[in-house]
Amino acid sequence: MWILYVLVGLVVLAGVLYLLGNYTFWLPPLRTANIPRVVMLHQVTPHAEASGMNMPPAKFEELLQYLVSKNATFCFVSEIDQYQGQKDVFALSFDDGFLDNYEHAYPLLKKYNAKATIYLATQIEGIEKLGTDQIIEMSNSGVIEFGAHTQHHVNLLKLSDEQAFAEMQASKKDVEAIVGQCPSFAYPFGRFNEKHQQMAKEIGFKNAVSTRKKVEHISTANQFNIPRVSTHGAMNALQMRIALAKGRYKL
Repeated sequence: MWILYVLVGLVVLAGVLYLLGNYTFWLPPLRTANIPRVVMLHQVTPHAEASGMNMPPAKFEELLQYLVSKNATFCFVSEIDQYQGQKDVFALSFDDGFLDNYEHAYPLLKKYNAKATIYLATQIEGIEKLGTDQIIEMSNSGVIEFGAHTQHHVNLLKLSDEQAFAEMQASKKDVEAIVGQCPSFAYPFGRFNEKHQQMAKEIGFKNAVSTRKKVEHISTANQFNIPRVSTHGAMNALQMRIALAKGRYKL
């Protein structure tokens, strides 16, 4: 009989661990909800499985609908410092510059009048990426701001300081050559150190985002290491709400 009790106990324990691992409602509450969030996204396409990289259009629209229902204010990442202390402010951000951002995300952003920042890795290989005409159109719409993500989507920690600076600076110049400005930067793979933060400042970026899955007040201390809300294309409605509140919905 004791074996049965042990087995039942193990099943219950496994269930509890699964629940705690996939629904982080138990994370410590924030002191205030009036903290602007930067939401991290990559692809929005119906032609790939839902994943940490891809949020299919239907799920992305669900996210937008939820934010609109909260009377959320949408801003560009470069504007986020202007909204400190305000409730329900969100800066949507897309890394890399996938073509599907134009094909599927952009129409929905226009539909809901939701601003977003797209970080371009201007010479990235191996993906279907945005073309110059599409970038210009999106920028002129007033809905999209473009930032930089290095030229070749490189791990900055694997480069010399000189190479890292050159990648960051060149990507800023590339974006500026297309749309005239490039105020924000995103570290590829979330890999960087304090030197790279200083480089971002010296190059002339207003701020920079990381892949830290957290919600926190933005100040001069983290201006070039801003955390973002982690998303997944298969998260359910409850997980979406937890992520937006806590910065992450799972461990």
